[in-house]
Formats: sequence, C-alpha cells, structure tokens
Amino acid sequence: MRFDGVWLRYHRRGPWVLRQVDAAINPGDVVVVLGRNGAGKSTLLQLAAGVLRPGRGRVVDRPAAVGWVPERFPADQPFTVGAYLAAMGRVAGLPGPAADRAVRHWVDRLGLTRFHDVRLPQLSKGTAQKVGLAQALVRPPGLLVLDEPWEGLDAAARELVPELIGEVLAGGGAVLVSDHRGETVRLPGARHWSVADGTLAETAPSGGSAVAVVELAVPAARLATTVARLRADGHQILRVRDHAVPAAATPPQPALAEPPGVPSDETPSVDLAPGDDPAGEVPAVRTGRDGTTSEVNR
Repeated sequence: MRFDGVWLRYHRRGPWVLRQVDAAINPGDVVVVLGRNGAGKSTLLQLAAGVLRPGRGRVVDRPAAVGWVPERFPADQPFTVGAYLAAMGRVAGLPGPAADRAVRHWVDRLGLTRFHDVRLPQLSKGTAQKVGLAQALVRPPGLLVLDEPWEGLDAAARELVPELIGEVLAGGGAVLVSDHRGETVRLPGARHWSVADGTLAETAPSGGSAVAVVELAVPAARLATTVARLRADGHQILRVRDHAVPAAATPPQPALAEPPGVPSDETPSVDLAPGDDPAGEVPAVRTGRDGTTSEVNR
C-alpha cells in the first residue's frame, strides 16, 4: 500500500493536518507511527484503513481485507458481543458458517467467552478493546491498522498483541501501529514513521538492541538444567533468587511456627535478559527468616 502525495484537512478552510505524505508499506512489514499528541498519527492511520479520504493525493494498493482497531472501540451499539462479531464477519465477506467459526475462535482466544451474550455498552474499556481486536481479525487481514492497541488491556491481553501482529506478518500481511506506552519495543525489526508539523519521515530505530528482563519460576530440581539451557540459548542470567530457608548450621532447634503467609519452601526464580553472562557465574540471593539476605555464587 502506498501514500501518494497525500494531503488532508478536516475543514475546507482549516489547516492541513497532513501535507505531501509519500510512503509505502509492504507485505510482511510492521511500521510504528511515532509523534506527539495532535501531530496527526491517528489521521494517518485512518487514511491507511480507508476510514478517511485524502483531500489531495491518493492511497493506492490497499489490501482487500483491512483490520482497523481505533484507540477507543465504539461500544455504544445495541448488540451482544457474539451478535456483533458474527455481523462483522459477514460484513468482511465470510459466509455464515465460516463467520460463526471465526467468532468462536476469537472469543476463545481473547478470553471473551463469558461476555458472548453481554451487550457492548455493558463492557469495560479493556473488554471492549478486546472485541475491537476480534472484529479486526475475524477475517485474516492483508493490512492490520492498530491505533494504541494496548490501551486499557489487561496484562495477558497486552502480551498477546505482539503474537497477533506476528501472525498477521507470517501470513503475508502488513501492520501499521501507533503506541505511546512503549509497548512496540517488543516488535523487533519494525520500521518507524515519525509525524511532525503535518509531514511524515521515516526514522532509523535508536541504536542498540532492546533488552527485556524476564523473571521465570522453575522447580528447584530443574534449576541447574534450566540455567544451562538459557545460557546455551544466548541469554544472560542476572541472578537466581532462592526463597528456600537455608539449612541450619547448628544442631536442630525446636520448630518455630511459620509467620502467616510465608511458605517454608518456594520455587526459585530466575531473572534473565538476552546476551552472554561475562562473569560466567550465577549469583544467588538467600533470604533468612529474619528478612535479611545474603548473596552466594552457584
């Protein structure tokens, strides 16, 4: 799809929101749209999705199937979740049985099963946003346009968004997305478009690879093999935090009651980040009953 000399303003004598936009997005591309509030990011996304028409210029080669998720899903509609998604499937060109199968799939995938018969105005913002994602994906899109898709979602759904984007890309589609939360750091290889003063420019991603820290809980018996496997995969082990109470060095004393809510033996957790551990050691932190901690090397 290509923006070919696109200009847009909302009123005939109003200021131009976008001027002379020339850009292209190809199958398999994910493009992150950056810019301050009011710069024209949402306007650009709506042009891409076909919601708006340019005042000058044209948008060409838009895929036949476009999935559009606005920043705020318009939930003030007199439909249940299931009825709305089924109708959107038919609007997208799916025959009745195929639309029903697609609705069942996305209702289950996005955790909407218990809301199937709930009317849209009764949904929370986060649940309504999931419905917005489902309607955009009910037919596999050649172009998926997402305006702040993480806004209002719970943690599980936020983790799912990059996975859904990856599936669209793997199917030969393209994705255009805006985000002010910093979530797009989890989209490696994304192109960046910057909107400022009504113009669009492609910017190079900031130098260096993004690093994320992940905390894993593993059974104590599998700790050594898990650490070895993570290192072999190129991850850096930052530390191993073992909550188990250390064995007493003195003769056993009468057992003390555990403080409420404090388990006597917990699963160790591993913090890791991509890279190689230059020290070749796995620091461990042990926590005593009195709350003090000490660090040892495994």
